[in-house]
Amino acid sequence: MSAIALPASSEGTIPVVPHPLWRLSVERYHHMIQAGFLTEDDSVELLEGLLVAKMNKSPRHCAAGRLVRQALERVVPAGWFVDTQDPITLSDSEPEPDAVVTAVDRGTLLDRHPGVEEVGLVVEVSDTSLSRDRNTKRRLYARGGIPIYWLVNLVEDRIEVYSEPSGPADAPDYARQDKYLRDDEIPVVLNGRAVSRIRTAELLPG
Repeated sequence: MSAIALPASSEGTIPVVPHPLWRLSVERYHHMIQAGFLTEDDSVELLEGLLVAKMNKSPRHCAAGRLVRQALERVVPAGWFVDTQDPITLSDSEPEPDAVVTAVDRGTLLDRHPGVEEVGLVVEVSDTSLSRDRNTKRRLYARGGIPIYWLVNLVEDRIEVYSEPSGPADAPDYARQDKYLRDDEIPVVLNGRAVSRIRTAELLPG
């Protein structure tokens, strides 16, 4: 396992397109869902004010997602809950992470999704989505102040753990990145405290 400081990066910025893009606020996005303009059949999520198509998931991606959920459910303490592929609400985005650990039971949330102050850990599983998850998702999670972001990197067979988010900034990012290989153990940190450890091999299929 190694720890490095991350310089500001312009990778993952939205490419120039020949036509103007129309950005949506989170509120307008919610109105579109409530009005039926967007339904569960529309495979999109709101990222930095833009409707972005979700990536298709390979069988290995799905297997890793199950391993992550099962491993986290075994170790999170009372009062914390593990959800999968459900939205969280940020200032300009409503991503749907592969897993999220929150301090609020979704059964009590009838008119909203968890906000950043209720999120302890976000996980994205990445194969074909690696560039998006390492750049766009990392940037918006850092901007939103998500304290810990795990990237389950199936391409390079490792887990990347991002911490110390910048919050709103010209180039939002995490100040620290830890890389965990199969023989390592990842600390599960919630509210700044390591509550358990998980072997990386438990999260990587195959």
